[in-house]
Amino acid sequence: MQTAAPAPKIKTGTQPMLIAAQIARVVVGVVFIFSGLIKLNDPVGTQIKFEEYFEVFAQDLPLLHDFFMGLVPFTLAMSVLFCAAEVILGVALLAGYKPKVTVWLLFFLIAFFTFLTFYSAYFNRVTDCGCFGDAIKLKPWHSFYKDVVLSVLILFIIGHRNRLKARPTGWLVGLTTALTLGLGVYAVMFLPPIDMLPYAVGKSIPAGMQPSEPLRYEYIMEKDGKQVKLDKYPTEPGYAFKEMVLVNEGARPKITDYRIWTDGSELESDFTQESFKGNKLFIIVKNTKDIDAGSIPAIRSLAEGLKGSTVSPYILTSTSDAEIQAFRKEFQLENVPYYKADATVLKTIMRSNPGTWLLSNGVVRGKWHYNKTPDAEEVKKIVNE
Repeated sequence: MQTAAPAPKIKTGTQPMLIAAQIARVVVGVVFIFSGLIKLNDPVGTQIKFEEYFEVFAQDLPLLHDFFMGLVPFTLAMSVLFCAAEVILGVALLAGYKPKVTVWLLFFLIAFFTFLTFYSAYFNRVTDCGCFGDAIKLKPWHSFYKDVVLSVLILFIIGHRNRLKARPTGWLVGLTTALTLGLGVYAVMFLPPIDMLPYAVGKSIPAGMQPSEPLRYEYIMEKDGKQVKLDKYPTEPGYAFKEMVLVNEGARPKITDYRIWTDGSELESDFTQESFKGNKLFIIVKNTKDIDAGSIPAIRSLAEGLKGSTVSPYILTSTSDAEIQAFRKEFQLENVPYYKADATVLKTIMRSNPGTWLLSNGVVRGKWHYNKTPDAEEVKKIVNE
């Protein structure tokens, strides 16, 4: 009678390394899944970051200007694919699906992100990489250090890739692929499912423009050749001012650049405070070149249906006067007055072009993608609740 061969023994010295590799695998997988999901919730935000990077590269590398600018029209598709890849590869790593291929793909992905964050930090060009979308804001160097740590962990996993056990979990990775791509497409077609922006429904714009608590500063001074830190600016002589540092960074206003204006006299040009009075429906027109023209009839019907109600419709745009006037004439919106706002602000307020944004006394009551433009009765019902 034959006896079964004994199972191979794992050398005692390698056991801690195997445990460390498994811990690294879990950490990397979880971080990639979290990062990808946060960005997939708002792929247009990541698209904007890609555009910023390509425009910066085009300026800094004149010989490749046309190449980088040629990538700009594809940034939305790139955003969805890159964000989905983070989640898919993170799940594949945790599930043990083709681990050798997965860790190398993760390495190439983190190498790309590390280059972007280094460029941001070193050259101070794109000061917010958008690594965790709008959920967690990281400073450029912090983003770079985070990517360096992930790179080291992935290299450590690669060093132990032959010990990673492959599992038949292709069905899970396939399901993840379908769900992540579906989430990205949904967010593009109907706005982010979870709005983390300061102009989200329920947010007060005037409150967001104020600090959450009084700002406190620390004064770095020099006296007798030594640096000292003081809570108040000294009044006695002998101190030389060096730097003023904000202590409670988190108390900064969440909104710092919201302003609405119109061309006119100095007294009539600013409409910011007026926009916080009563009920106002803003039709966001970021530009007239790539606007979805097929959505305008529903928006025009909405504006017409609000006549005589407590809701006043306005167009909010960053285009020139000539462009917006031609747009209003072409789409029969000449009775809707228009105001100007900064292009970056409009991108933050609305992820679609056009879109509708409802304010009641400065509080956001509604925000709609052009694929879900409400009718006048729905808007009236919201403001009357």
